[in-house]
Amino acid sequence: MEADTTRGHGASRDASRQGGGPAFDRGSAIDRYFRNRAHTRALFDLLDDEAYYSRPIALRHPFVFYEGHLPTFSFNTLAKRALGEPGIDARLEQLFARGIDPHESHSGAVDSGAWPSRDEVRQFANEADRRVVAALEGADLERPGHPLLERAEAVYTILEHEAMHQETLRYMCHRLPMRQKHRPTAYAPLTRGTAPAQQWIAVPAGRARLGVDAGEIPFSWDNERPAFEADVPAFAIERHDTTNAAYLEFVEAGGYREPRWWRPDDWSWIRRESVRHPAFWTQLGGEWQWRGMFEMLPLPRSWPVYVSWAEANAFARWRGARLPTEAEFQRAAYASDGGAQRQFPWGGEPPDLRRGVFDFSSWDPEPAGSHPAGRSAWGLDDLVGNGWEWTSTVFAPFPGFRPLPSYPEYSADFFDGEHAVLKGASPATARELLRPSFRNWFRPRYPHIYATFRCARTVNA
Repeated sequence: MEADTTRGHGASRDASRQGGGPAFDRGSAIDRYFRNRAHTRALFDLLDDEAYYSRPIALRHPFVFYEGHLPTFSFNTLAKRALGEPGIDARLEQLFARGIDPHESHSGAVDSGAWPSRDEVRQFANEADRRVVAALEGADLERPGHPLLERAEAVYTILEHEAMHQETLRYMCHRLPMRQKHRPTAYAPLTRGTAPAQQWIAVPAGRARLGVDAGEIPFSWDNERPAFEADVPAFAIERHDTTNAAYLEFVEAGGYREPRWWRPDDWSWIRRESVRHPAFWTQLGGEWQWRGMFEMLPLPRSWPVYVSWAEANAFARWRGARLPTEAEFQRAAYASDGGAQRQFPWGGEPPDLRRGVFDFSSWDPEPAGSHPAGRSAWGLDDLVGNGWEWTSTVFAPFPGFRPLPSYPEYSADFFDGEHAVLKGASPATARELLRPSFRNWFRPRYPHIYATFRCARTVNA
């Protein structure tokens, strides 16, 4: 997309929506769309030509799919479905319509065959972008009672969809050979420092607010609604995410060779895939290394470990602990002694680089506990940023769930008992997703995402 960033739309604002709630800001939406597309193009510019059709993760499409998918989804959702505009190319609109989330046993049968040339993909993407921008600039985007345009739902859907896939592209890029990526000149991972001393924090019994009500904020996904409160018994939770140093103890103690720490399905995966350590680790010359985005690094002991749910759960069992529930995470992150719910763990101030590692501020993690300004009311660090956090909660609808008209399959297709909830954020999570109600989810044996964890324990009254 050839973006004209000098447009005079920044100060325009549509009238406040009927029924209260935040107003839809057309200018901000247009600016955000341009930022999204520019950031996506920059990610593709990192790739060597030979990487374009590669699949560094067998359970994901090749990169070519995502260059077509992001503008296609925006066009299909906003221009075609919401506004009723004619299509561009039916074959490509179908080819790039939707991503995949197969079980690990299906990894050999998810490709779509021959893909179009890069020129064809970009020509199609440019036309899709042109149509979407025209709609954002001139169409009636907020229509009370319209299933896809109530509170400008389709607009927010396409904006958050692209931001989430930028994280997908990042962790896919992480799996590429270093020779297939162009290293930015400013790449300088923060590996200094020792792992912080772990500490158990007692959180007293109380209530946690989960979810959000429609209209309370400009946009929320269907799995975030409606809001409700849960009683949470007293529990203890670790102040820091589990670091590479702590997880190394589990590896060196033979944790990947001992079935008693693993659920049966997880142990079968360990044996079938010959998993011996986290996917972000490797051994070179007998020394542990971390697969950084653009270079191999001596294992940074102070960084949070990135692992699958299965590995996190096994470590917690080995420690005589468990993973926290979603409600426990909410209480630890957003509650306070006085009962008030915070907008962020640190309070109501907007997110910035002092608070944590998020919003594409780093290509890799940073040392655990290095952002004390982001600390929660209970004294926990890094609850938002530096890595999504696994919970023990199975991804399921909240009471009163209703599918999102603009993307009805977004959540409902994954209420299958095979996905676990993650909370928080990673270095590659956009700031717009740093809301307390946001829920992420993945299968328990998917090891490629920027996901860490901390242990919890039940406190007997």
